[in-house]
Amino acid sequence: MEQGEAAPPAAEEKGGEEEDDFGYRLFPDRNKKPQSFLVRSLFTFHNRCQLMLRMTLDTNPYAQLLLEAMKQSGCTVFNDRHFSCENCDGCVSGGFDSATSQIVLCQNNIRHQSHMNRVVTHELIHAFDHCRAHVDWFKNVKHLACSEIRAANLSGDCTLMNEIARFKFGLKGHHQTCVRDRAIRSILAVRKVSKETAEKAVDEVFDTCFNDLEPFGRIPHSKTDAKRAYKDFQNRDRYNANL
Repeated sequence: MEQGEAAPPAAEEKGGEEEDDFGYRLFPDRNKKPQSFLVRSLFTFHNRCQLMLRMTLDTNPYAQLLLEAMKQSGCTVFNDRHFSCENCDGCVSGGFDSATSQIVLCQNNIRHQSHMNRVVTHELIHAFDHCRAHVDWFKNVKHLACSEIRAANLSGDCTLMNEIARFKFGLKGHHQTCVRDRAIRSILAVRKVSKETAEKAVDEVFDTCFNDLEPFGRIPHSKTDAKRAYKDFQNRDRYNANL
């Protein structure tokens, strides 16, 4: 999550004296009855969100590669089913809800196309991980940490331009530092754990998960890199089909 993207997996059954917090407080529309199409169409935020989402899915190479990879893994993504434009807490831009296999896009916080591209990519990486692996989003903080590391590393969250926009200027190893910091922040946003627990989880899985570059095969530092990765992915699929 950026202070921005959160991944709140499904809530468990309530039990004990204190209800677990899985980050759903950040997404208040999750438990509301869906509004009618007519009502939703009257809100500019919703219309804008839908238009930007369509643009991302149609033109963004990061998203296109992830959609193709998920389809090949048996998890085809459908726009109307797997994306939901909703109002969220002011500090987040999106999330992945594993209970519904649905990506939440925060229509009140995503205001430009490049931001939408990054949020969709970040959350599709969580969805891809959910599809290909038995991720225990609720009880194993290392699993959550791994997916957050991958999302920060591969989505463009930590590109040089984005970091400069945050007034963070690169030193040697700055990309890795950015990925680590953002993964820790994501965990803290959606889990009631201490900062020390989040840091320990991230550090214990960092090398393995940072070097897991599927399905890109490389760290895509730009759209050009993502286009090359998408082309390589398509060629890899054709090569494997001919074996």
